[in-house]
Parts: sequence; C-alpha cells; structure tokens
Amino acid sequence: MALEGEYAQEKAGWVADQLAKIDETGTTASVDVAGMAVVLFTYRGPKTGKLYRRPLMRVEHDGAYAAVASKGGAPDNPVWYASLLANDEVEVQDGTTVVSGPVREIHGAEREEWWERAVAAYPPYAEYQEKTDRLIPVLLVEPGRA
Repeated sequence: MALEGEYAQEKAGWVADQLAKIDETGTTASVDVAGMAVVLFTYRGPKTGKLYRRPLMRVEHDGAYAAVASKGGAPDNPVWYASLLANDEVEVQDGTTVVSGPVREIHGAEREEWWERAVAAYPPYAEYQEKTDRLIPVLLVEPGRA
C-alpha cells in the first residue's frame, strides 16, 4: 500500500536535485553517488506527519534493503535515522519498483553481515566508521515481513 499525504520540502540542494531527477525519469537509476546506485526511502515524519524522501545507497539482499545511518562518519546519527525507526511501514523505490515493509535496527552478527554488504555496495562506509566513535547503525526494511 502506497504512503499517502503531503510531502515535506527538501532543503539540501543535492538531495532536492536527485529527487527532481527521480521524479522526472520515474526511476532511481537516473541518479547515483560517485557512480554507485541509490534507492529512495519514503517515510512519515513522526512530528510533522509529512512524507519525507531520502535517497540512500543501494544495499539490497534477497529483496531486503539496508539504510546505513553513516552521516559521513559524523559523531551523531542523521536526522532520518530516528524518523525511519518511528515508522511501522517504509517504502523503498529501487529503479522503478516500489516495495514496502517494516523497518528495524539490526545488531550483532546480522548487522555485521549487512555491514559487509554495505561496504561492498559503497566502500566509503568503511572510512566513515573509522572517523567516528559510534557504531554506525544499520536499519533493515524487509518487504513482505509482518
């Protein structure tokens, strides 16, 4: 079921540019980060109730998608981290396919397995982890899982 409602205005210029290109072409394949694929996460802001869209690196395995809260290795999590976790259902657009599912933070061996996938998909994640004392959170969206 598609998320419905008012979309929040994107403030960051490069994100707004990516969103405009995805809207124009209908596919996430029209944008990338340093030549690497992105997917589009859509979620409801817990305070505003508005819909937010966030292009993130494509980390996919067996139909599940990871959202890596790296913030470039900053000492704090990105704002979207808490907002994603506050949602029961999140949409992910990969190319022209849109799926939805619950989101959860993963830990331990499961996180390590997904972290390896994340670094394979976007090698700078390894550098980001070295830059910060926090363990970079990994969230998982699993379409079809109740």
